[in-house]
Formats: sequence, structure tokens, C-alpha cells
Amino acid sequence: MRRVRTTKDRAKRIDLMYFSRPHWLRNWRYWLAVGIPVLALGWFLTARAGGQKELSSGPLAHSHAAFTSKCALCHVVQASSFFEYVQDKACLSCHDAPVHQASQKFTPTCASCHIEHKGAMRMAATADATCVQCHGNLQTRDGKLLYARSIEKFDGNHPEFLPLRERVADPGGVKLNHNVHLQANLIGPNHTRVQMTCDNCHRVVAVQETWPYPGALKPAAAAAADVPEVLRPRYSRAYMAPPKFTETCAGCHLLDFDSRFGAEQVPHDKADVIHDFLTKRFTSYLAANPAAVREPVQADRRIPGRACALRVAHNPAEWVTLRVEETEWVLWIKTCKECHTLTQGGALLQDKGCVTPNAAAAPLPEVVKSNITVRWLPHSDFDHRAHRAMKCESCHTKAPASHDTADVLIPSIKTCQQCHRSAGPAKDFAEGRCFECHQYHNWKTEKHTNGVYDLQQLRSDVRPPAPHR
Repeated sequence: MRRVRTTKDRAKRIDLMYFSRPHWLRNWRYWLAVGIPVLALGWFLTARAGGQKELSSGPLAHSHAAFTSKCALCHVVQASSFFEYVQDKACLSCHDAPVHQASQKFTPTCASCHIEHKGAMRMAATADATCVQCHGNLQTRDGKLLYARSIEKFDGNHPEFLPLRERVADPGGVKLNHNVHLQANLIGPNHTRVQMTCDNCHRVVAVQETWPYPGALKPAAAAAADVPEVLRPRYSRAYMAPPKFTETCAGCHLLDFDSRFGAEQVPHDKADVIHDFLTKRFTSYLAANPAAVREPVQADRRIPGRACALRVAHNPAEWVTLRVEETEWVLWIKTCKECHTLTQGGALLQDKGCVTPNAAAAPLPEVVKSNITVRWLPHSDFDHRAHRAMKCESCHTKAPASHDTADVLIPSIKTCQQCHRSAGPAKDFAEGRCFECHQYHNWKTEKHTNGVYDLQQLRSDVRPPAPHR
């Protein structure tokens, strides 16, 4: 016969007073709940005698990792508590940190931009919000703006790069046709056919590889003051060095000057240096070949379509003068002028194509300075070496078709935005936050900072002195 059980019958099986009777599991749970916090508090109180690491809110960045147990280095307080925000004077004891702009109306604290206790991160990797608090609606003390009023993110309302936005012209004084140099089957050294590429002439300073088209000329020594800031060690792997004639051009563009001297070339230097060189070479040649003084001199026999009267030297000094004048005429009018702009140097570049009798007394022409721009965006940083996996033409898209030296061939911001995006849902892009290209501090005004700590203070339990400025 089937047994019938009601809900009430089932409820009678439950012991409603179970909690009033002792049980070993409930006893252990109680003692664990009380004992663990007591043990943790005891450890916390006793461990403070050996340092403050347990007080830390997280690991430090790599640059500060050695100070992990030395909270007092940054959290400068008078009492024994370390719950104080890091003050600027603690940072300035080691870092110079020059200001951003003299006209800024607001100066953020160091810790508001450089946030610690986040682990192995770049301290310079500041959030865009720290930049936008000023540059979102830029205000200055004098009311004048050198930059855009509102910039919030790189792939947002960031303006086009200044040289392209204002359509400036390249100020370089060298005549260069990129389109011609990138053509196939150019005549190269020793009359061979070559195909030039961008890195035949453009390389960062740190690369020490052999150049494919160097010449036999010795490079002129450069003074330390002539080295641009962007070519010094800090940027030696970032920016392209200006091409040098002796390294990139001399193998194809020869500076030979007279068949008497074979393949010898004039130095690639100023006009007065070339003039002294020619005077010495022709003087030494005449000393070895005295009969040459009776040879007539026709000033422009190597320039078709220009006939000038023969000029006969009456003595060795006059012969040297005529030879120098003839050679310089060809150099100024033909050889040097192919790449450089020369100022009018008296009768030498005048008189409708012939060397005049008073050419020796005329001033030598001056070569307009090359003035090759190394850094087109002076308020931002760019690293060519970080982009070395890409073809040059993929960013400098206008270079292969450029015929004019005045063309500015830097990439557009739209080219950069194809790879770089600000932090957001698009994670398959390269870093695009403000700090990637810009720095808050103007390091040109950086000053020397004297150290205030020794190794014992940094690595031992000795309390360091309070920083001062």
C-alpha cells in the first residue's frame, strides 16, 4: 500500500535548535574568523619595524624600483605616517623638471601626471586627460596662442601638421629633384647603371654602415657648435642626418676641374678654399712644366656656343691667374650651379659669358647655405628607427613625384592616424596618446641637478634627509 507523507511530516525531520548545540566545525569557523584578523594585525604592527613595504599601495615603476622600501624618499612627512601625497619638492630633489611654457596659466603637480604604484610602466606615459585639462581650451597669460585652441586627442580634433597646414616651402638651399634620383638606370659611379633608394642618402645618425655612393673627397671637419641639437646622442637614432656630399653624392657628381690632373677633384668647400686650392695646383704644375706658360688660354672652350678671344700669358704668374679664372668660370657656371645657388661674384659671373680682364680683382661668389631642415615638427618627437620596418615611400608618398626642392615631403597626419590611435575600444593600433609625440617639460631649459642622497640612504634603513631646493 502506498505511503502518504505531507509537508508537515517532512518538516518534523529538521532540527530547529541545531545552533544551540556545540559542533566542531562551527567552533573552528568562529576561531578562524577571529584569529586571522588578529594575526594579520599583529604581523602588520610588528613588521613596521623593518620597513614600510607593507604600507605600499602597489609596486613602483622600474625607474623607482630601488626605492620600494624607502617610502620617505617621496612621501616626505615630519611624523611617522606615510599617508601623505607626494609633494613636488620630493620630485624636484632628483629631477629638474623645467616648466612647459612661460605663458601657462596653470601648472599641474608632478604626481597628478606621473602616477606611481601602478607597476612596471613608463612614468612619462601620462593620461590624455592631464593634457586636455589645458589644451582642451587653451588659455595663456598674455592671451596669445602659438598653438591650436582645442586639441583633445590625436585621432580626433588634432590639426594637420603645421608645415602642411600653412603650406610652407622647404628653405633648403640645395637644388634636389627626388623624382630624377629615383628613376631606374641612372648613371652611377664608373658609368654603371644604378637604382637609387631613399636610404642611399637618408639615414639616422646612429647607423654607421657604408654608403653606396661615396667619393674620394675627404669630408670637411665640422665644429661641435655646427651639430644640430637633434643629431646629438639623445636623438641619434631618431632623426635623419642631413646628407653629406662626400658620403652620398661624390660618387656620381664628380668635381674634376682639368684634364692635366686626371681624376683629381676640387674640394667641396667655400669659394675661397677652392680658389686657394686651384692656385696651388696650377702653380705646382707650372713649376714642373715650365713650357706650358706659352699655351694660349681660351676662357670658355668647354661651354658650347660661347666664343671668347684667346688670352696669352706674358709670365708664369699671369698664366696661373688665367688658368684659375678659366677653371673657376666652369665651376661656378656649370658644376657648382647644378646643385647650389651662387651669389653674383663680380665680373666672374657677369659679362655675358666670358671671363673679363679684371676678373681676378672681382670678389668670389658665395654659395647659399644648404639649410637642410632636420626636424620639421620642433614641438614633437618622432623616431625613424621605430618605423624602420616600413618603406619610406609608404609615409613620404609625395617624394617619388617631387621635382622641386621647395616641396615639403613630410607625411600628413592622416597617414599617421592609420596606425596610431588614442586609448579606446580600438586596441589593434599603435600608441596614440599625447605623450607618444609630445612632452610637457621643455628640456631645452634643463639645468644640472646635484644629488642629495648616498647609497646608504637609498638602500638601508637610514632615514634620508628632507629634500630641499
